[in-house]
Amino acid sequence: MTSPPRSITRRVLSIASAATAVFGRELQAQTMPSSSRSNGPAKCNVRLTVNGQPHDLALDPRTSLLDALRDHLGLAGTKKGCDHGQCGACTVLVNGVRLNACMSLAVAREGDSIVTVEGLASDGKLHPLQEAFVKHDGYQCGYCTPGQICSAIGMLDEIQRGVPSAVGDLSMAPQANGAEIRERMGGNICRCSAYPNIVAAIQEASVQAPLPR
Repeated sequence: MTSPPRSITRRVLSIASAATAVFGRELQAQTMPSSSRSNGPAKCNVRLTVNGQPHDLALDPRTSLLDALRDHLGLAGTKKGCDHGQCGACTVLVNGVRLNACMSLAVAREGDSIVTVEGLASDGKLHPLQEAFVKHDGYQCGYCTPGQICSAIGMLDEIQRGVPSAVGDLSMAPQANGAEIRERMGGNICRCSAYPNIVAAIQEASVQAPLPR
């Protein structure tokens, strides 16, 4: 007389299901085309001119200008703050215009002239605005300072070129007044609240801070 088959226990069924899932994923990975397993789009070649020097880079096309400057060129003076274009810590000058580097793709900046805080000094001498920040103690922790300085240089150039402010009723004299500086620099946040010193530094340098080319 033959004995009846033993029933499959819940534990055995669970082990078998887990083994099937593991070996199924392994088989799928082995048969998947290599292009489907790639970590992203193919890299593209881009030439960035930063502080007067050309740099040829192979970048993921999704790389921001901020990450290209910091991670690929080692220019850590440009800071990563909010990464959403709201704090101004990553401000650089692109063709003389201030720009939040976190909000621009690096590949979109090919052919442009980019100036970071590392490129402001000339012949071993600080830019007048850098000297004014030191004199007036326009920084506390210093994290926002590079963005503040680059933004202020771009702002002073805007005033000299007669670019109206967002408010529209402020003066556009060659030397900016405090109210205009505060309004135009509203996109640069100092979490240490050194704003009075920042304004004083910008006012002093406003007539002697030419835009670096």
